[in-house]
Amino acid sequence: METRKPNDPFAALKIRDICYFIASIASAGLANRAMVVVIGYQIYQITKSPLALGWMGLVEAIPAISLSLFGGYVADHHDRRSILLITKVVSALCAVFLSFLSLHLTSANIVWIYVTIFAAGLARGFSDPAHTAFEAQVVPKKLTVNAASWIGSTWITSSIIGPALVGFSYDLLGVPKTYLILALFFLLSWISIFRIAKKPFVKPAPKEPLFKSIEIGLRFVFKEQALIGSMSLDLFAVFFGGAIALLPIFATDILHVGPRGFGLLNAAPSLGALLIMLWSTRHPPIRNAGANLLFCVTGFGISMIVFASSKNFILSLLALIFSGIFDGISMVIRRSIVRLLSPEHLRGRVASVSWIFIGASNELGAFESGIAAHWLGTIPAVWLGGMVTLFVVSITYIFAPKLRSLHLDPQEIGPNKNNLY
Repeated sequence: METRKPNDPFAALKIRDICYFIASIASAGLANRAMVVVIGYQIYQITKSPLALGWMGLVEAIPAISLSLFGGYVADHHDRRSILLITKVVSALCAVFLSFLSLHLTSANIVWIYVTIFAAGLARGFSDPAHTAFEAQVVPKKLTVNAASWIGSTWITSSIIGPALVGFSYDLLGVPKTYLILALFFLLSWISIFRIAKKPFVKPAPKEPLFKSIEIGLRFVFKEQALIGSMSLDLFAVFFGGAIALLPIFATDILHVGPRGFGLLNAAPSLGALLIMLWSTRHPPIRNAGANLLFCVTGFGISMIVFASSKNFILSLLALIFSGIFDGISMVIRRSIVRLLSPEHLRGRVASVSWIFIGASNELGAFESGIAAHWLGTIPAVWLGGMVTLFVVSITYIFAPKLRSLHLDPQEIGPNKNNLY
C-alpha cells in the first residue's frame, strides 16, 4: 500500500512567482475591501438610505457581470499578465478620483460616486477572469490546493486589515486621504504583477469566432455538475444570505458602535475565514469536498440567522466570525474545483462564468439586501435570507448528487477524467 507524503504547508511559498502573486493579492485585496467599506459608510452617512447601499452593489455588478464572458474570451486570447497590469492602473485612478470627489461631496453630486463604481466594475469584468486564469499559469497543478489556501488566507487577511484600519483612517485622516492611501496599495499590486515573469499559455484556435468561443466555455461549465452545482450553491446562498452590504445600518442604528465598530464588523467574517484557511494549509478540505461544501453553506446560513437576531455587539461579532469560518472552507473548495476541473485552453472562459456567479452573489446580493431591508426592515431581511440559504442547501443536496459525492485530489484528477467522483 502506497504511503502518502505528509503535506508541506509552505510548499507554494517556496516559489518566487507565487510569492509575487500573493503579494499582489494582498495589496489589491486590502484596497478593494477597504474601498467598499469607505464608500458604503460614506454613502449611508450622506443618504441614511438602505436602498442607496443596494444601488452601490448593482452599479458595480452591471458592468462586471455583463463584461465577464467577453473578459474570459480576452483572457484566453491575450496575455493575462498585461490585462492585470492595465486593470490595476484603472483601479488606482478610480481611488484617486474618489479622493478628489470627497473634498466637496454632497447628496447632490453623490451620483459621481456611482459613476466611479461603474468604472471600477468595467475593470473587474476583465481583471477577474484574467486573474483566475493567470493563477493557473503561476501555480503548478500539484500545488493547487496548498496555493489556494495561501492565496485565500492572504486575501482574507487583507479583508481583515483593510476594513479594520479604514475605520480608524476615516476618523483620523478623513476620507480624501484614505482614498489616496488605497491608490498606493493598488500601485503596490501593480508592481507585484510586473515582477512576475511572462508566462506562455495555450491559445484556442485563432479563427474561433467570439460568440462560438464563449458558447464553448458555457457548455463546458453547464455539463460539469460539480462546476455548475458549486457555483450555483455559492450564488444563491450569498445572494440571499449575505448581510455585508447592510453592516453600516447594523453599526449605526442597531448596535450603535460607530465607524470603528463598523470596521470591526466588516473584519469579523474575514478573521474567521483566515483562521480556517491557515488550518487548511495543513488539512486540505478536499476529501469529501462536496459534502464539506454543503455542510459549510449550511453553517453560513445559521450564522446569518444568529447575527440577524443579535442585539449584542460581541455576539454579532462571533456570528460573523463563524460565517467567515464556513465561507472560508467553501472558498478553498470552490477555488480548487474551478482550478482542477478546467482545461488549460478554457481557463479564462470557465473563470468568467465563475466570476459571473460570484459577482451576482456579492454585488447583486448587496442590491437584493438593500431592497429587502427597504421593504421588510433590516433585521427581518437578514433573518429571512439565512432561512433561504438553508432551503438552497436542501435543494442542492437533492438535485446535485455528483456534487454531493465529489472528492478532489490534485494528484489523481484532471478535466474530464473518470475518477472525479
